[in-house]
Amino acid sequence: MNTKLILVEGLPGSGKSTTAGLIKEILVEQNVKAELYMEGNLDHPADYEGVAYFTEKEFEDLLALSGSLSKVFQDRVIVKKGRYLLPYMKIKSESGDGFPDDLLVSISKKDIYELPLDQHVAIITESWEEFAKKAAAEEKVYIFECCFIQNPLTVGMIKYGAPDEVTISYVEKTAEFIKNLNPLLVYVKQEDVEKSFRKAVTERPEVWFNGFVHYYTSQGYGAQKELSGLEGTIEVLRERQKLEFEILDRLSMPTVIVDNSRFELNEHKGRLKGILKTC
Repeated sequence: MNTKLILVEGLPGSGKSTTAGLIKEILVEQNVKAELYMEGNLDHPADYEGVAYFTEKEFEDLLALSGSLSKVFQDRVIVKKGRYLLPYMKIKSESGDGFPDDLLVSISKKDIYELPLDQHVAIITESWEEFAKKAAAEEKVYIFECCFIQNPLTVGMIKYGAPDEVTISYVEKTAEFIKNLNPLLVYVKQEDVEKSFRKAVTERPEVWFNGFVHYYTSQGYGAQKELSGLEGTIEVLRERQKLEFEILDRLSMPTVIVDNSRFELNEHKGRLKGILKTC
């Protein structure tokens, strides 16, 4: 297998998670060493999930307010190019009730995905560059769900309502850093965006739905277009998919669009097997 990185993308409810899991399953069946990183993985090797950014002064101020967690923060912080990067969600998961809620709220405001767009892009793309150098020397295939296209669009388009070219440039910059891994992009498509998202809504908790709708309509593109509720969210998703297809057209890496509208697991796995044979 020539590729060392398989990227799985698509809209929420399209079947990205299932697809990424099937790809890992197929590679294991073929005795290929593979590591799968799903959305939200706090140990992601290229993305920053649940990590906050501080300047040196800001970090010193944080330590002064952190009580018994001060030493933990000092031990766990990662310093890169003068940036203090704190994996606060991982620390929270390990500390439980020992991590005060008010401190968590304060730190989360400094999350890398809450930073101004240009600062966010600089930190994230540098992380991808570091990952690519490391992965190139390893004998394994990485499988990433959603972080290559979805995350840049979530920040650029959905959160900040940035011009399309700004968001596209973000993805293209990342693509340039990982080209030495001969990446394969698998895009999971649904013919009916509304139908697939409504299906996802019925399968997920209400708190997920409310948070998703709020995020998609209260800021950025959704707010600019004065969209609201479920219908407004579906409209944003349709526009997001248009931008994703434009990005697919502009990327130079091998890309396969897989229609998963039928949600037939065995059929879907068979198609993926065929795709992976060519890698």
